[in-house]
Amino acid sequence: MKFRVVMAQLESTSDKHVNYEKAVSAVRDAVRDYSAQMVVFPEIFMSFFPAHTPKPVIVDDAETLDGPFVTGMRKLAAEYGTWLIFGMKELVDEREADRVYNTVVIVDSGGSIAGSYRKTHLYDAFGLKESDTIMPGDRLFEPIQTPFGKLGLFVCYELRFPEIARYQAARGAEIIIVPSGWVRGPMKEQHWSHLITVRALENTVFMVACNQVSDFYSGQSLVADPMGVLMAAGPETEALMPCEIDLSRIGSVRSKLPSYEQRRPELYTSLI
Repeated sequence: MKFRVVMAQLESTSDKHVNYEKAVSAVRDAVRDYSAQMVVFPEIFMSFFPAHTPKPVIVDDAETLDGPFVTGMRKLAAEYGTWLIFGMKELVDEREADRVYNTVVIVDSGGSIAGSYRKTHLYDAFGLKESDTIMPGDRLFEPIQTPFGKLGLFVCYELRFPEIARYQAARGAEIIIVPSGWVRGPMKEQHWSHLITVRALENTVFMVACNQVSDFYSGQSLVADPMGVLMAAGPETEALMPCEIDLSRIGSVRSKLPSYEQRRPELYTSLI
């Protein structure tokens, strides 16, 4: 089975209304120019605030899953008949909380929410501390069945935790979506491309990693196939990147490279 995904590598601003209009243009162009059946946006696409933004500003900007931004994206998905995956800042249930969730939402082609995930492993590294403003989720994403195969999901920094990708693969994920805001820095671009390739290869799955782009984020969105072959690679600027994914490639690779089936978890799962 084949399907067409487009990664919308865009720069998010602090104005979610501007970002929504960028999404409208991206989806329109992705469907018109590439017949997109799925459009993937970056992490926290709804609104980006630079480091050291006061917490009340971030909390006041957050929304629920039935708020205006997600509602608008649901209407957009239904209008164009395409699946949308995008990041947003979700309001924490406890109104007194001074943090928000870093959430990814999956919307199907009919405009219904097919799944959501609150980032569990936060980017407290390389001199930044995401946990100052983000509340971690308490469970990993459970892969969902879609018309394009079984879909797994995690976010950005979580590429550095192989257990998360393995969790998805062990539950049947064939394509793992990774909305990201990968921060620029020494060796960071190499880490990005290496980790995506390795996660694809060690689990023999497709990886679709859509990154934000700006002076702060590195862009260079990627799709890797189950053999670790890069199928699409983005620039350092805003771009729409189409890729046709053929799920039969998974079976072909696994017939030659059955490493996933050759695991011996009794030897090492107790070490985790």
